[in-house]
Amino acid sequence: MKFLEYTPLDRLNDFLSNLYLGERTIKGCLEAYSCKHTGTDKKLSLSLENEMLDYLGKSSDTDSSSPADFLLSRSSRKTLIYLVLTLNHMYPDYDFSAVKAHQFFTEESWDIFKQIFDTYMFEASKEWIETNGGSSLLDALYKALDEVVKLAECEIYSYNPDSDADPFLERGAIWSFNFFFYNRKQRRVVSFRLCCLSNLVADEFLMVELPSEEDGEIFYDMDM
Repeated sequence: MKFLEYTPLDRLNDFLSNLYLGERTIKGCLEAYSCKHTGTDKKLSLSLENEMLDYLGKSSDTDSSSPADFLLSRSSRKTLIYLVLTLNHMYPDYDFSAVKAHQFFTEESWDIFKQIFDTYMFEASKEWIETNGGSSLLDALYKALDEVVKLAECEIYSYNPDSDADPFLERGAIWSFNFFFYNRKQRRVVSFRLCCLSNLVADEFLMVELPSEEDGEIFYDMDM
């Protein structure tokens, strides 16, 4: 996967990088990638493909909504691999090789995404209008995504990992969402992650962690 730079995403990233909203802070980031494999991608891609084929060989689940059903299609397996590779590039220090198919929810529509966005980003949208004026935050997001990956041709996925294996959750996180806009024709994907943090929890953590002046005295007689 190759990271792609797009100016339309930069404006949104600048706004969402650390949006302070009183008791909460929203952090968001959009990243575009080409689905062209790099050297390290090829190794992980092959490993994931073998694991999925092995899973299919052992699975006896006939439920049409099961992960096995999704993996039967080679194009679906390729899509899953692209999404995992994207995660791998977003968080190079985290191992996503154990990600399962059921952790990706497929066939999300723009209307469903819009409902989620309007619900959780209501205050952020108000702040966008006050800061930038003109069109809404959602409209700006739509235009940027459409320019990069042509939304009409996109498949939209959301990633919902187990809570104990979620690299997106930071201390004090209230909620987080991870979306992928994948254009199969262009072989291009845009990741969009959003996380809302409690500033109250973060402040309490800092108060506990910061050493007092008396604690610092233990270092006075040590050779540093």
